[in-house]
Amino acid sequence: MQKRHTDRQQYFNEQSESTRKYVLPYIFSRHCGLDPQSLEQEILKMLNLIQYQNDGKRKLRVLEIGCGEGGNLLPFLEIGCECWGVELSEYNYKNAVSFYAENPLNEDLHLLNKNIYDVSPADLSGTFDIIFLRDVIEHIPNQERLLQHLKQFLAPQGVLFIAFPPWRMPFGGHQQVSRSRWVSRFPYIHLLPKSVLKIFGVSDFDIGFMSDLSKTGLSISRFEKILKAKNCKILRKTHFFINPNYEIKFGLKPRELYRIFQIPHLQDFYTSAVYYLVNSEK
Repeated sequence: MQKRHTDRQQYFNEQSESTRKYVLPYIFSRHCGLDPQSLEQEILKMLNLIQYQNDGKRKLRVLEIGCGEGGNLLPFLEIGCECWGVELSEYNYKNAVSFYAENPLNEDLHLLNKNIYDVSPADLSGTFDIIFLRDVIEHIPNQERLLQHLKQFLAPQGVLFIAFPPWRMPFGGHQQVSRSRWVSRFPYIHLLPKSVLKIFGVSDFDIGFMSDLSKTGLSISRFEKILKAKNCKILRKTHFFINPNYEIKFGLKPRELYRIFQIPHLQDFYTSAVYYLVNSEK
């Protein structure tokens, strides 16, 4: 376990920085017609003109599922969006309320401490231009049901941004959060049978955590099958050999996975993250 996993303010700040630098350009390169490699300053300049192109009086509405402490939402608030976050954990929800208590942008922030499956359109006061799940969908059970459920919250021209680490990638079991130093640094350990993990002395808690995640963890091919089954059109996708999150965490520059290495099933073992931008037919 690293310091960021216990220092939630640090985690909040890291999420904000990474989203500001990578997620905003990724989403708005489609909305604004910008090249995907545009600098974030250019993105922000363009966004000042959006508010909103088809209705100058309405703010862009953004919903994050599994918002945690709300770090990912801060960059959207900074560019004038109306932001909503749904968070299951009461602990994370209370942290978010505390972190934003003195923030002058909090009048455009709305947080719900609920299970997303218990949320209705009435709870969110309308539909959204952007719904995003960043490193969250792999924790939510029944992703087929989830995507169908989210359709009711999506505006007609809205988009879904979804990012996740494939289950079979080196740390797809999220073992990095383990309090055991050697377990937290052991790649692919989550793919070993429970009996083998016990032989190596892995705690019951860690085994249980990784086992639970194995039930919801996603492969790239399975995720795309779900999208197809739910009539979701892929507008853009990117496979990363080095996750953009790793820049702030480890000082590693993000690297996309060359297409030649995007081999079905095999790619899951060395793709550290995938980004998807999709829209949906009702």
